[in-house]
Amino acid sequence: MKTKALFIAISIIASLIMPAMAADVGSDPLPSWNDGKTKQAILDFVAATTTQGSADFVPTEERIATFDQDGTLFVEKPLYTEFIFALDQIKVLVPKHPEWKTTPPFSTLLSGNRAAIEKLNPKDMAKIVAVSHSGMTVEQFKEVVRQWLATAKHPRFDKPYTALVYQPMLEVINYLIANGFKSYIVTAGGQDFVRVYSEDIYGIAPERVIGTAGQTQYTYGQGGKSELVKLPKVLMVDDKAGKPSAINLMIGRRPYAAFGNSDGDQQMLEWTESGKGKRLMMLVHHDDAKREYAYGAESKVGRFSDALMTEADERGWNVISMKDDWKSIFP
Repeated sequence: MKTKALFIAISIIASLIMPAMAADVGSDPLPSWNDGKTKQAILDFVAATTTQGSADFVPTEERIATFDQDGTLFVEKPLYTEFIFALDQIKVLVPKHPEWKTTPPFSTLLSGNRAAIEKLNPKDMAKIVAVSHSGMTVEQFKEVVRQWLATAKHPRFDKPYTALVYQPMLEVINYLIANGFKSYIVTAGGQDFVRVYSEDIYGIAPERVIGTAGQTQYTYGQGGKSELVKLPKVLMVDDKAGKPSAINLMIGRRPYAAFGNSDGDQQMLEWTESGKGKRLMMLVHHDDAKREYAYGAESKVGRFSDALMTEADERGWNVISMKDDWKSIFP
């Protein structure tokens, strides 16, 4: 009898305590962020723009947030994930192109010399990406990307590239979506490439991915089936000043929040800030060599120049320290 009475007492106490504990645990929408001014800036922005009666209230239909991808949402070192995919595709295609063995930049790539490959300039990279991303239908390209992502692993972390997303940034995306914001990826990377996995790892639908796009040709395949074939020609470069233009073209609204990590995101943040009302501009700074990487002005991949840091300080943009602001980096 005493045991039964004790059990009832414990049950009553638990029924009173547990809901309060659960409410407390779930009250923080950004649990992977350390408390501080950077985290508080996000919370304050959302509160100000979504609270009815606030001087900074933003109607739901105007709540737009844009995120760069490489280096902002997932790892971009030692080389951009899409470029590594392109390198692997060239190796697959080389039997059909024996001339590549003596033709730069393909010969450099095929040499396997990592130092030489990392010195390839943007024009060389563009040529490699154009060849590796064309000559097939849009559907065929998506399947090639899916198969590659299923087996390719990061050389340092030995995990699939799509597993190396930043947990704190996933929380920001979810927090904004929960508060009526439409989140878009605005990347210099290939639009078709990122659309393959954006919904699975970020919860962002393919139609909300804006990126560098190649031209396609409408044609007819077997049985007269209509197809879009990818061509080795650029339609739109979504980088630097191209980002605001692409946002205007694809969305038609200026963002209220913009997140980036490099010089390529400068104009997107400037354009966001230039709008009326309260805006949120944030740059991820890679300063955690132990848990991820540490790089900045000296880096060719994801360059965060001293000029950009100065501009961020002068304009009052929030610079996210991966080392100090994030409790954890990966899920």
